[in-house]
Amino acid sequence: MKIDSIKNGIVLDHITAGRSMAIYKNLGLDKLDCSVAIIKNVKSEKMGKKDIIKIDDQFTVNLDVIGYLDPNVTVCIIEDGKIVKKYKVELPETLVNIAKCKNPRCITSIEQEIDQVFVLTDKENHVYRCKYCESKLKK
Repeated sequence: MKIDSIKNGIVLDHITAGRSMAIYKNLGLDKLDCSVAIIKNVKSEKMGKKDIIKIDDQFTVNLDVIGYLDPNVTVCIIEDGKIVKKYKVELPETLVNIAKCKNPRCITSIEQEIDQVFVLTDKENHVYRCKYCESKLKK
């Protein structure tokens, strides 16, 4: 299988095997008018298997979405065929309008203009709770 290198764009590397489609959907990559390659179950010495997403265009990546879905991801910015920036995503302390509270009694269910805010309460287990009603966020 041959996947061409990209001249200008973004590579999301070290995605936990099987999580690339969730990242693809949540970042809205299906709405981009450019080539997007999803490579699943690539052999990796560090991880055993991993996924990779290559985006053949520059756009603003929401690091909080990626960090929430998979904090192991490495983001590489490519310009003129070379990596110009490379950074590791981390688990965000707060999520704003990335997920919705499922509690029907939460103020966010009644007041539509209120931001959906979740706070990281257990970093080790990746647990987020609603800022308003403290309901646990389910992935």
